[in-house]
Amino acid sequence: MSDEILSAFIRQYIEAQPHPEVEFVWQGGEPTLLGIDFFRRVIELQKQYQKDKTIRNCLQTNGVLLNDEWCEFLRQNEFLVGISLDGPKEVHDLYRLDGTGKGTFDSVLKGLHLLKKHGVEFNVLACVARETAKKPLEVYHFFKAEGVEFVQFTAVVERDAVSVEPESYGDFLNRIFDEWIRQDVGKVFVMNFDWALNAWVFRQTPICLFSETCGRSLVIEHNGDVYACDHFVYPDHRLGNIMDRHLKDLVELPQQKQFGLAKAELPEYCKNCRYLFACRGECPKRRFGRSPYGGSGLNFLCAGYKKYFQHITRYMNAMREILEQGRPVSDIMKEEGKE
Repeated sequence: MSDEILSAFIRQYIEAQPHPEVEFVWQGGEPTLLGIDFFRRVIELQKQYQKDKTIRNCLQTNGVLLNDEWCEFLRQNEFLVGISLDGPKEVHDLYRLDGTGKGTFDSVLKGLHLLKKHGVEFNVLACVARETAKKPLEVYHFFKAEGVEFVQFTAVVERDAVSVEPESYGDFLNRIFDEWIRQDVGKVFVMNFDWALNAWVFRQTPICLFSETCGRSLVIEHNGDVYACDHFVYPDHRLGNIMDRHLKDLVELPQQKQFGLAKAELPEYCKNCRYLFACRGECPKRRFGRSPYGGSGLNFLCAGYKKYFQHITRYMNAMREILEQGRPVSDIMKEEGKE
């Protein structure tokens, strides 16, 4: 990304935010390939344009290039780092290989340890592929042993043998949930479980996957082109270029509004589902399955989600009641211990 485009992006993005806090999310490819000097320039530009706004930065990385210099920079500038780590070595190295075909686990774990050493705030993004789903507790115990407090389990959905099987993904989440609900509530924060609790308590969620509509999370490419979403970086979903039109105008384009509203267009099978409030059909990118009614547009992971939501319903209802009573949600562990 040229300095001209970078400057225009940062200025426009800050101007487009209606709230006092502005969060930039840097992901890739692999953003650390740009080098620290690129992000030093980012900080300079943010300070130049922030006015009365508070700026926060998130960096999603595979962790391979992290070193002391990187981690000190991230700490000094209060970056929240998401590091991609799928589990212990035998799990991670099944799919996370470098250009020579060598597993990257050792490099990534070294990066995680450096983040901890320098006091950088971080969370873990763990992808759940077909083989990963067979080892839920091995993965979860590994993260706990490494002192990971925040983790998100993301299903790998591709039309090939790597893709997780829907019900296996549900089983994976359920096995981890069963241990978490009895031992780790308030100590380990599994984003998947937090999103579900938001749905049960507030009937809404902070993440686009499970929102009724979407369309406000655009993605910008290195040349200034803006697309509807990072799952839809295709010519049909190109909105324009920030050098020709302001970001706040691009997000308000009729086609982008329709893109967001289209998420609510679901098969009848979804509309009749008792877990619609928690799922909302998940991401449209994954809606290539067929429902038992014969219709198209069903999310590929539907069977797994139904299994998961059915399993956690009792606990979610109990946690909602605990919160309504003004007690910490971790009290659920005391109640489970009585059984």
